[in-house]
Amino acid sequence: MSAKARFLKKLQDKQPGRGAFENRGQADIAEFQQQMNQLLESMETWLTGTGIETASTTVSLVEFLLGGTVFSISGIQLRYENRMVKFTPVFLYGQGVTGCVEATLCAEGSTTHLCRLFMRCAEHNHWTWRPAGWSTRPGEPFNEEVFFNMVEGLLS
Repeated sequence: MSAKARFLKKLQDKQPGRGAFENRGQADIAEFQQQMNQLLESMETWLTGTGIETASTTVSLVEFLLGGTVFSISGIQLRYENRMVKFTPVFLYGQGVTGCVEATLCAEGSTTHLCRLFMRCAEHNHWTWRPAGWSTRPGEPFNEEVFFNMVEGLLS
């Protein structure tokens, strides 16, 4: 975990109302929402001065493991000319992870699945990623280098 992430986590833990969740599911939803916002902030920082536009979208998810709970969470869109990379939350619990986001490239009328990002999994407590179609491969840390390799399709 980066120094900034540790600092922000400590700050959030000190704020009133923290830990006031009725159950673990509510806490996981709140963390997923917070982590998506931080992911957007990181992407905006990485893309400063590039001309690539970032936007937040709203996605509604249903979590059946929490009794059909419906919640809203931010998605992320990156646009360059007529191409877009979308980071869309797809589920909270599943495949041994907590918080899954699918990254897709939308260009020339078609969609290409790039990868999946995972907020938390058994091996890691930070964002990891797996290429599309590699569901059994262990997740690798998601960082700035991986991000720029992933979004290179915006420029093709």
